[in-house]
Amino acid sequence: MNFKKKEQGKSASKLKAIPLGGLEQIGLNITAFEYEDSIVVVDCGLSFPEDEMLGIDLVIPDITYLKENADKVKGFVITHGHEDHIGALPYVLKELNIPIYATKLTMGIIENKLEEHGLMKTTKRKVVKFGQSINLGQFRIEFIKTNHSIVDAAALAIYSPAGVVVHTGDFKVDYTPVFGDAIDLQRFAEIGKKGVLALMCDSTNAERAGFTPSEKTVGKTLDSLFLEHKDTRILIATFASNVDRVRQIINTAEKFNRKVVVEGRSMVNIIDTASKLGYLQIADRTLIDVEELKNYPPEKTVIITTGSQGESMAALSRMASDNHKKISIMPGDTVIFSAHPIPGNEKAVTNVINELQMKGADVIFQDVHVSGHACQEEIKLIYSLVKPKYAIPVHGEYKHRKAQAKIAAQLGIPKENIFMLQSGDVLEMDDERAVINERVPVGAILVDGLGVGDVGNVVLRDRQHLAEDGIMIVVMALESHSDQLISGPDIVSRGFVYVRESDELLDEARLLVEEAVQDCLDRGKTDWGKLKGTVKDVLSDFVWKKTKRRPMILPIIMEV
Repeated sequence: MNFKKKEQGKSASKLKAIPLGGLEQIGLNITAFEYEDSIVVVDCGLSFPEDEMLGIDLVIPDITYLKENADKVKGFVITHGHEDHIGALPYVLKELNIPIYATKLTMGIIENKLEEHGLMKTTKRKVVKFGQSINLGQFRIEFIKTNHSIVDAAALAIYSPAGVVVHTGDFKVDYTPVFGDAIDLQRFAEIGKKGVLALMCDSTNAERAGFTPSEKTVGKTLDSLFLEHKDTRILIATFASNVDRVRQIINTAEKFNRKVVVEGRSMVNIIDTASKLGYLQIADRTLIDVEELKNYPPEKTVIITTGSQGESMAALSRMASDNHKKISIMPGDTVIFSAHPIPGNEKAVTNVINELQMKGADVIFQDVHVSGHACQEEIKLIYSLVKPKYAIPVHGEYKHRKAQAKIAAQLGIPKENIFMLQSGDVLEMDDERAVINERVPVGAILVDGLGVGDVGNVVLRDRQHLAEDGIMIVVMALESHSDQLISGPDIVSRGFVYVRESDELLDEARLLVEEAVQDCLDRGKTDWGKLKGTVKDVLSDFVWKKTKRRPMILPIIMEV
């Protein structure tokens, strides 16, 4: 491979960095790097629907650009195993079958997803160790050890003939991690010494001053909470993927001689994967099945559960609303939230806390969580070690990335070398200069049940309309030869008014529609499109005058 020579000499082509998602919100992280005939893709995440996306389950990125250049795409390189970085893979791989490169636990979690979607046999996978490099076309990718709220998180050094880009992934600097080694700051410094073209750094906590505390501090808090509540059953809600947090809860439970039940499908899957791969050692008989809870006094049990974000279908929410088949909240239970609400989830979390307290539970939601993301001092540390020519803040809403841009400027990076990209921007760069030259198609593909992308703005607008104003359906039958009205019009409404109390209104509406339809027929207007238009206009005007509402009106004509 002539890569080494090219790396040393001057390159004619420019390196393109193309974020396809993840720069307007938390989630949907996916970035393509292109050099001549090679593209590598870093991460492939999903995001969760916003409030106005009624009925939508997941949002995945639009990969039109990758499909149009499928012959150039060499592989997916994954930084860590969180949903906002791997969740879209099963959907995307069905359209673009390319190999996946990831560290051991990250690959284990990805394989669970591929298994579910029946993609294991068709997807090429390679587990990469820290410090190892892989060659993908014109690129060489090196995996660098970092810390995050899930084990095996990696930063990436992306070597191209035009220069090196360091992509941090989601990271924090934890000198005393619960499992494994601390972040490899030495390697960041070594790469920085040789010269780095650009740094793409996690911005999630860029507004927060200071350092993010070590994950180990949560262990001490848990110990004191278990001591304080030694006479009650303890339930702890946390993120399914936070293996280190789960490890610490289990360690504390073992110290206090409590049995542990794990509840929530995603939590069970991840603990199973982490245990099989050696990232989680649990003493024999510590974990018990939910059916065995009745065999132990409540104060000798701990339930680790999903639902720390107030998700309506998660285990804790179902317990709080008495919809869980096997576990009920009892007066005196201690419920610990070991996670902060993600922006936007505050209301859902508050609702669950209220329901738990109404059932007599003692709810604790302070100081039992530390973030997995770097605060300002850690971001400064990475910049100081890597010494990039260009700064490209990634991962976060605009305000988070703007806060990082300010940090980069304070550290002496010229304003014109700091790029606040939008998803779809194509940043072309080499040692001489960097410039945004074009845009590629990007967007959100909505997943609803088994349908991927079949729900768009028009359908969402209709759902919004139905949710706000309801629907009126007008049914009538015409005789096929004579075009005479032989039955109807009958009006059925849902979500508009309560029918039993509004007989008068609906009778008046029916008479009005009947007159209008009869008038059309008498004048020889038998075109169904015109009849439907007339029904909509007449009924819409009448309802607006009477109620100041605009329900969706759906005329249905049958031919007899």
